[in-house]
Amino acid sequence: MKVLVLGGDGFCGWPTALHLSAQNDQVLIADNMSRRRIDRELQVESLTPIEQLPVRLDAWQTLTGQTIRFVELDVAMEYERLLALIHEAQPDAVVHFAEQRAAPYSMKSAAHKRYTVDNNLRATHNVLCAIVESSLDIHLVHLGTMGVYGYQTAGLRIPEGYLPVSIEIAPGQSVQREILFPSDPGSVYHMTKTQDQLFFYFYNKNDKVRVTDLHQGVVWGTQTKETQLDERLINRFDYDGDYGTVLNRFLMQAAVGYPLTVHGSGGQTRAFIHIRDTVRCIELAIHNPPRRGERVRIFNQATETHRVRDLAQLVARLTGATVQHVPNMRIEAEENELLIHNQGLRDLGLQPIRLSDGLLEEVHAISKRYAHRCDRSKIPCLSQWRAEHAATPTSRSATCT
Repeated sequence: MKVLVLGGDGFCGWPTALHLSAQNDQVLIADNMSRRRIDRELQVESLTPIEQLPVRLDAWQTLTGQTIRFVELDVAMEYERLLALIHEAQPDAVVHFAEQRAAPYSMKSAAHKRYTVDNNLRATHNVLCAIVESSLDIHLVHLGTMGVYGYQTAGLRIPEGYLPVSIEIAPGQSVQREILFPSDPGSVYHMTKTQDQLFFYFYNKNDKVRVTDLHQGVVWGTQTKETQLDERLINRFDYDGDYGTVLNRFLMQAAVGYPLTVHGSGGQTRAFIHIRDTVRCIELAIHNPPRRGERVRIFNQATETHRVRDLAQLVARLTGATVQHVPNMRIEAEENELLIHNQGLRDLGLQPIRLSDGLLEEVHAISKRYAHRCDRSKIPCLSQWRAEHAATPTSRSATCT
């Protein structure tokens, strides 16, 4: 199968590209290298040392004999080049990671909010337009987020995208419908993923574009079987307050002797998935496409849920770290339940990796190995959700492109 991976140099995109190549799919990466520029903007690097993309790809070819082609391309800004690439490559599937993925980063300032909206919405819409204009029957697989649903579920188990409703049209008469589950984004980043859903709904209805939207939970872990082959292939490990995900941050903080920072009460319940399951889910999605004319297929790409404070206590017991509660900058409930349906990917063959001491130790070992690369000043999350507390607005710079 020919697969175009947009954003294939990132935390999820890179291991996905390697995993698909290892399955003998013909993989092409397109990336504008914006994640590396954002590192320079924030003056922080991945805890793990990341080689330049050509070095990564050469190492992969040397080790496996498999070739992954790379094209530097800004999907949000270079529509004609994107369309030409699709015409040339004629992919069976496009995997779309080419969006700014961090909620805290999207809330840093007006410039960061505008960049997140401009990049994410233009990228998604350009991809859809290019698929339609190409006249090719391409399956679009998009990495969304569980955050589109919000976290105030009041005991309701979140369905996979669609909610059955009954609408009263007259006394004693009603009609049954299925609608997109009502969205409740908690950041500008989540808001863009919410808008993505409407783009997919329209182009699926209007142009019969085949779409699978994967609403992913918080990713933890760093390595996959493929990225472990050689240090030149190692995956990103973000630990900073903008891009680091909560469980990885806890394990890194423990490795450098920094208190585990729990925002607010820690009663926020989140959905989680290991990076190895992320790449497996993408594989399952692209090899099991919806039929042409079938509505957008939505899967909840998460394997378990945990309260943040429970994770902190788990890591503390494992490592001897201390736990420190700090103010929560987000506008959210101090406590919430989160129940989700996630049967769709299981039905396709996913066998979920559960959070375990062994895997936690694996991530902690990586943290300790590269602890000397940690900049402790970058650990705190400083983005504010409320405008009156936000950082001083700055003009959009070259680092935000």
